[in-house]
Amino acid sequence: MSELLQAELVSAERRVWSGECTMVTTRTTEGKIGIMPRHEPMLALLVEGRITFHLEDGREEHGAVSGGFLSVSSNQVEIIAEVAEMGDEIDVARAEAALARAQEDPLSPGSAAAEKRAKARLSAAAHHAGRG
Repeated sequence: MSELLQAELVSAERRVWSGECTMVTTRTTEGKIGIMPRHEPMLALLVEGRITFHLEDGREEHGAVSGGFLSVSSNQVEIIAEVAEMGDEIDVARAEAALARAQEDPLSPGSAAAEKRAKARLSAAAHHAGRG
């Protein structure tokens, strides 16, 4: 059995995902990052994007995060996001409508961030469904 990470994704409302994995990948303000066992301790700011938990059996669990931070210490990864949901929880029609609204008026305040959030949600949902 290989060494594993203990990972937890929480939002302001609830624990979204918790478990053991071989790697966590997501996006920070510095770019895409992959955390594996024995990673150096670190703290990073998250941006809107997909987060992937790579499981020991080869499966992947996908979610979407919006803002927050990621902390790594002693083979533990804690992700505290402003908003987070797993791919199987995402209402695809609602995310598509949010993307369309954001793209209708790209100069509107907040439309760029709304577009990134909607794309992250759609990516997580597509990967969950095996389409990504």
